[in-house]
Amino acid sequence: MALSLSECYLETILSGTPVSRWRGSSCEQMAQADGKVLALGVLAGAAGISLAAVWYQSRRAVASSAGTGTYRPGLYTRSNAGSVALQGGQAEVLDRLGALIQCVSELKEEVKALKETLPHLQDHVRDELRGRIGARKASPLNRTTPTRRKRASGVTRAEGQSSEEAESEGGYMTALTDSEEEDRKAEEPLDDLTALLRRADGLHECKGDKKKQGLSTLLEKKEKFDQKCQYLWRLTRAYADAHDLAGDSLEKKKYAEKGKQIGAQAISVNPVCAESHQWYAILCGLLSEYESVQNKIKNGYLFKDHLDIAIKLKPQDPLSYYLLGRWCYAVAQCTWIERKIAATLFGEPPSSTIQDALQNFLKAEELCPKYSKFNYVFLAKCYKDLGQKTQAKKMCESASAMSIVTKEDEEAQKELASLLLSL
Repeated sequence: MALSLSECYLETILSGTPVSRWRGSSCEQMAQADGKVLALGVLAGAAGISLAAVWYQSRRAVASSAGTGTYRPGLYTRSNAGSVALQGGQAEVLDRLGALIQCVSELKEEVKALKETLPHLQDHVRDELRGRIGARKASPLNRTTPTRRKRASGVTRAEGQSSEEAESEGGYMTALTDSEEEDRKAEEPLDDLTALLRRADGLHECKGDKKKQGLSTLLEKKEKFDQKCQYLWRLTRAYADAHDLAGDSLEKKKYAEKGKQIGAQAISVNPVCAESHQWYAILCGLLSEYESVQNKIKNGYLFKDHLDIAIKLKPQDPLSYYLLGRWCYAVAQCTWIERKIAATLFGEPPSSTIQDALQNFLKAEELCPKYSKFNYVFLAKCYKDLGQKTQAKKMCESASAMSIVTKEDEEAQKELASLLLSL
C-alpha cells in the first residue's frame, strides 16, 4: 500500500535520509498533482507530528514534577536507584523528542517553500527541458564523476544548468542529451579558417556577382592560409567560378591559368585530397580551351590522370564520374588528325569509347539521381550514338523535366533543343 505524503516525510526524518533528496525524487509526481490538495495533505501530516510533539512535551513536564514529589506513578519505585534510572531514560527520550521537534520545524519550512513552488513548477520543468533556462552550460571538462547527492547544506544545482546536466531522480549525475550536445557545439565560436571556408561554400552556391565574391573573400586571407589544403582547393574552385562568370576570353584565360597554379599548390600541400585533384583537373580542362593543340592535348592527359586519382580517393562523388564521362565522350569524338597529332607529340593518343562515357554518366546518376540537366543530355547523346533512340528520348524527357537554375543548365537546355530535333 502506498504511503501518504506525511508518512513519507516522517519515515524520511526518522531514517535520517535528507528531506531535500526525497523532494528531488518526487518532483515529477508533484508537477502533475493538484497543488492545493498536496499542500493540505502535507500540512495535515505535519500537524499530526506537531500534536505528538506537544503530547511528549506535556509528559516531560509531568515527569519533571516527579522530582518534587507531586507525582508518584505506581509503576516506578521510590528508591534512589530507580529514580536515577527513570531520569536517564527520560533524558534519552527528551533528546529524541528535541531532534524530532527540530525536524518538524525544518519540515514546516520545506512545506512553505513547496507551496510557493508548486504553481510554477510545471512551467519551470518544461522550460528547463526545452533548454531555455540558463545563461551558461556546464562544460564536459568540468563535469565530475557520478556522485550521490549531498545533504541540503551542500552546493545546490546552478540555475543555468539544463535538466539533463542536473542530477537524475535516483541522485546521480547524467550526461548531456544529443540535442543539448549539438546546441553546445553550435554555441562554440568558430575559428577563422572554419568560418572562412563556410562562407566560401555558401558563396559558391549563390549566383551572379555574389558568387564571384567568393574569390575576393578567399584572396583576403591568402597570406594567412596559403598552406592549408582545404583553403587552397576552395580558392581553385573560386577561380573556376570567376572563369564562368567572366565576360571576355582574356579574362577567362587569366582566371583559368591562376586557378591551375593554385590547384597544383593544393596538391603539393596534400596529395591525398580528392577535391584538390578534382578541381585541378577542372581548371586543366578550362585552360585547354585557350591553348594550342599541343597544350590542349597535354591538359587533356592531366585532366584524365587527376580525375582517376580523385575517384580513387573519393569514389562516391558523382561530379568526378560526370567529368570523366565528358572526357571519354570528347575523346571518342576526336578526329583522325587529332589522334595523329596526339600520337606524334606524346607517343600514344588518348583512347576511349562512347560506351565508356555512358558508363560514367550512368554511375553519376546512380550515385545521385537527377544529378544534373547536362548529365541527362549526355546520356541521351550516348544512347543516340549507340543507336538506342528509345532510351535517348527517355533521357531527353528527364532533362526537360528538370528546371533551369544555373548557367550550365541554360547551356544544357540549348543542346537539348537541338538534340530533340535529331531524334
